[in-house]
Amino acid sequence: MAMLEHEWAEAVGEEFKKPYYAKLYEFVKEEYNTKLIFPPADDIFNALHLTPLNQVKVLILGQDPYHNDGQAHGLCFSVKPDVDIPPSLENIYKELKEDLGCEIPDNGYLVKWAKQGVLMLNTVLTVRAHQPNSHRGQGWEQFTDAIISAVNAQDRPIVYMLWGKPAQSKIPMLKNPKHLILKAPHPSPLSAFRGFFGCKHFSQANEFLKANGVEPIDWQIENIH
Repeated sequence: MAMLEHEWAEAVGEEFKKPYYAKLYEFVKEEYNTKLIFPPADDIFNALHLTPLNQVKVLILGQDPYHNDGQAHGLCFSVKPDVDIPPSLENIYKELKEDLGCEIPDNGYLVKWAKQGVLMLNTVLTVRAHQPNSHRGQGWEQFTDAIISAVNAQDRPIVYMLWGKPAQSKIPMLKNPKHLILKAPHPSPLSAFRGFFGCKHFSQANEFLKANGVEPIDWQIENIH
C-alpha cells in the first residue's frame, strides 16, 4: 500500500496509528498474500494520490471496488482503459449525454475527472476476486469516514454526489453549509430508472461550482481507441 503524502497524510495520518487500522492492515496483507484481491495493492489509495485534499471539488462515493479481473484501479466506477465499461458506468455516461451533451466514450477510465478534483472514493477499498462486499466490516469504513470528514472540514464549495442508500447514509456527517449534497438512486441497471436518469447531477455540480467562482469540471472522457 503506497503511503499517503502531504495534506491527506496530515488529515488522516492519525488513522494509521489506531488499533483498528493495525488489524485492518494485517487482514489486508494476509488477503493479498493468500488470495486474488482487487485493486492491485499499489492502487488502493489511487483516489487520494490523484486528487489532493486541497483540490477536491466533487466527491463521488461508491461501495467497494469492482471484483472482476483487471477492472479496479482505485477509483470508484472507473476501470482500466482496455476493460469493458461496466453497466453502472454505462448509465453514468448516458446521464452525462442527456444532461450535458457529452459523447459516450469507448472506455471507462475516469482519471481525467480525478485530476480535475473529483474524488472517486469507495467506502471499502479492497475486495476478493468475484466476491462483492467480501472486505466489508474489516475497518475500511472507519478509514474512509475519516476521509469524508476531512472533506467536510474544507472551508470552500464542494459537491457530494451520493447515489443509492449506502452512500446517502453518510449525510449526517456532512454538516458544512458551504457544500452541496446531491442525492439520487444508484446508477446500476437495477435502480437507474428510479431517478438516476434525469437527476442532472453533473450540470447542477458545475452550476454550483461556477456560481461560487470555482472552475467547473470537464466531464467529457475522451476516446482512447
